[in-house]
Formats: sequence, C-alpha cells, structure tokens
Amino acid sequence: MRALVYTGAERLELREVADAVAGPGEELIGVERVGICGSDMHAYLGHDSRRPAPLILGHEAAGIIVGGPRDGQCVTVNPLVTCGTCPACRAGRDNLCPNRQIISMPPREGAFAQRVAMPGGNLVVVPSGFPLDKAALAEPVACGWHAVRLGLQALGEGPVRALVLGGGAIGLGAALCLSARGVADITLVEPNDVRRDYLKRRCEQNAVDTAEGTFDLVVDGVGFEATRATASALVRPGGVIVHIGLGSAAGGLDIRRMTLQEVTFIGTYTYTAQEFRDTAQAMFAGRLGPLDWIEERPLAEGARAFADIRAGTVAAPKVMLVPDQLS
Repeated sequence: MRALVYTGAERLELREVADAVAGPGEELIGVERVGICGSDMHAYLGHDSRRPAPLILGHEAAGIIVGGPRDGQCVTVNPLVTCGTCPACRAGRDNLCPNRQIISMPPREGAFAQRVAMPGGNLVVVPSGFPLDKAALAEPVACGWHAVRLGLQALGEGPVRALVLGGGAIGLGAALCLSARGVADITLVEPNDVRRDYLKRRCEQNAVDTAEGTFDLVVDGVGFEATRATASALVRPGGVIVHIGLGSAAGGLDIRRMTLQEVTFIGTYTYTAQEFRDTAQAMFAGRLGPLDWIEERPLAEGARAFADIRAGTVAAPKVMLVPDQLS
C-alpha cells in the first residue's frame, strides 16, 4: 500500500510500504480522509521525540471497513487504544491509561496511508449520508469537547465569558463545543490574518487578533509560551484556564498571579472513549455546525500541505489528505 512516511525533520515521502494487517479483534479500514494535526506538525519539524523517523503519521481518520462481517461499514476512528483494565480505564478516564497507545506513535503506524488497522471498539459507525471528511473531524473536535466539559465543570453554575486561543481545528472545535453547551459569549484569538478572516466569514466566529478584558474560562488550544502568558493575564480572578495545546513544554504562566487570584489550571489530554462517541453523535446531529471548514488535498501532495501549513498560507482550520484507494 502507499503511505506518506515521515523520514526526518521537514521530510515526508510517499512510499510503498507493507500492507496494514488487522490483528485479533481488529478491523482493517480503507482510509478515505485523514487530517493533519498539530502533533503531526511537531513531528514533521523534528520536535517530538515520541514520533521517531521513519514513521507513518496521522491519527484523525475516517474510512470504510474492508473485509469481515462489517465489510463496507463507514466509520470514524478513535485513535487512542487503551487496556480497559487499569484503574484509570475502570474509572472511565481511559485517556489516562498508563498503557495507552495511539496510532502515529510507535508501536502503531498512523493513517497517512491507504489502510490502517484498529480495534473494533475504537470505531464509531457513521450514519448513511454523513460525509466522511466531516466524520474525520471527530478526533480534533473531541479534544475540545473534553476540555470544555472539564472547564465548565470547574467553573460551576452561571453565565460564562469564554476566550479561546488558536483558530486551528482544536481551538475552533473548542469554540463550537462551548456554543453547543450553551455558552454565548465566545471570543476566538487567531493572529494569522488569512485564517482569522476565514473564521469570521466561513465559521461565523468572533475572531480577533488580540483580546481585551478578562474571561471566566480561557481555552489554550495552542500551548506555546506566548499563549500561556496571554491565558494567565486575561483569566479573571477565580477563573479557569484549560490547556490543550502541546506547542512547547514550558514557560509563560504567571504563577504568582494565578496563586494570588486563585486561578484554576487544568491540563487536558485527548478525550475518553465515551466523549469521542458523544462528540461524534453531536456532529451527526448537527449540534456542532456545518463542519465545512476543511481543505482537501491528495495524500501524494501531503509534503506540500505540511509546508503550506507551516508557512501560514492555509486559511482552513483543517487540511484533510485523501488517499487513493486500493482495488
């Protein structure tokens, strides 16, 4: 099969690789759409030691099951594989499983390929007529669903003024999840002029270059020193910062202010299996908007797509790669 392989810093190659093989309890999926995530970009730039070259990246996938009793079924993929037996899994916090694996990270190859194998329990059936490009957004949007749930839970009752930092799929997904949960006052900060204009026109977001005032809830969908500094400066006393982004490992937080003003900081990682299912169902029901903020490119042009994203010339919050299908 053909796959887009990360071969070193800023190098991706379309290669012929061994066919994906479904193991016990797994299904083989013909990948129809797979999104480029910020974590894929970190790996591409050589900044993620968890993803050493050579490796097939990509974990935001949807496709069609190939073979077996579920042959032909359209599914979206929860890429997080957990043990199901540890205390975290038994408590319903399977995203914190110490034995967790995710496709695009060894030992599991990713979905920038014609096919990928996944446990059957990680697949959510996509209703007839629901486009698979939109179904592949379940993974990044579920990150926002999880973060928003934790942030609103920590705030408690009352009206919420929310700030979201970053207008990529993670930030936009968080804004859509806030809206779906009844938050009306949402500001989205996106410094890139091209994308900010897209968010205003196409996604009807209150997108700005910089924010003013204070906010009850700040969602950092980027995770760099500068965005953490912004979050700790603009959160109100007693407010909540929810941190999703993995841009850099340290710096930016005003710990003194957060201590004196009793600011709650919540680190969030992915989503639980139930939250992934809940997100998918909310998408299928239309609760998260039209989900039409996608740009598609052939898998063969994946290297150019990565370069364009890095250069800041892509307006759409999500680029989807489209593998050609095996006969």
